[in-house]
Amino acid sequence: MELWFREAHTPNVKLSIRVDKQLYSGQSEFQRIDVFDSQEFGRFLTLDGYMMLTEKDEFIYHEMMVHIPMAVHPNVKDVLVIGGGDGGVVRELCRYPEIEHIDLVEIDPQVVEVCRRYLPFTTCSLDDPRVSIHYEDGLRYVRTPVEQYDLIIVDSTDPFGPGEGLFTREFYGNCSKALRADGIMVNQHESPFYQEDAVACQRAHKRIVESFPLAKVYQAHIPTYPSGHWLFGFASKKYHPLRDLDEVRWNARKLSCKYYTTMLHKGAFYIPAYVEELLKNVESAD
Repeated sequence: MELWFREAHTPNVKLSIRVDKQLYSGQSEFQRIDVFDSQEFGRFLTLDGYMMLTEKDEFIYHEMMVHIPMAVHPNVKDVLVIGGGDGGVVRELCRYPEIEHIDLVEIDPQVVEVCRRYLPFTTCSLDDPRVSIHYEDGLRYVRTPVEQYDLIIVDSTDPFGPGEGLFTREFYGNCSKALRADGIMVNQHESPFYQEDAVACQRAHKRIVESFPLAKVYQAHIPTYPSGHWLFGFASKKYHPLRDLDEVRWNARKLSCKYYTTMLHKGAFYIPAYVEELLKNVESAD
């Protein structure tokens, strides 16, 4: 008997992946957690039946969340990661020796526990001495700090269930308050392709524009996410993602990436016409 994982991308579209073996299935206080092995995508993690990451393409998402802001901001010392219990964002951040401290705020301890056990390729830096893990609601956590961080990365799940609060006006306003005067916030912004996702994308961008003087959107292509076309948000109090990109400085690091390059960085902000149309009423001016 064949075992298949299926995720509905719309009422009329599903992603199907043949599964070799189900390694874990459990229900935490917040969500159902499953880990599978597959021939095509290797090991993958799902939460409440939604794909979070696969061994084959996770590098795209995590590199684009981290290296975009790190190539722009000249002096990142303190970082806040909200969500991201799989450790992939932390792994990429820990490649930068100048970062002094990373606070990882994950609402569900069981996600971290399961990922440590089954996804060592993403959790490999969670024990770095610069990393502090806080098992708290990110929405609540970010209410307290004032001008404490240079970079905030919001590695949230989709805008429903445990991740719903991380797409609100209150949350983005508190992120702005928690950042220093030249701080940057990056968030996953959903897909603009299918109608329901596009509405969520538009709503999130509008709320970010209301909280930050500069807000841009950039893109990557991630095969296992709905439509494969994925957006990220770049919000800043000072830095422009293209004008303040320091290619020479970043390339001198000689970091080996499988997706990110400074050339791709520039191209990622040139979004398709249909996405420009989607965001034009809420996009901040250059």
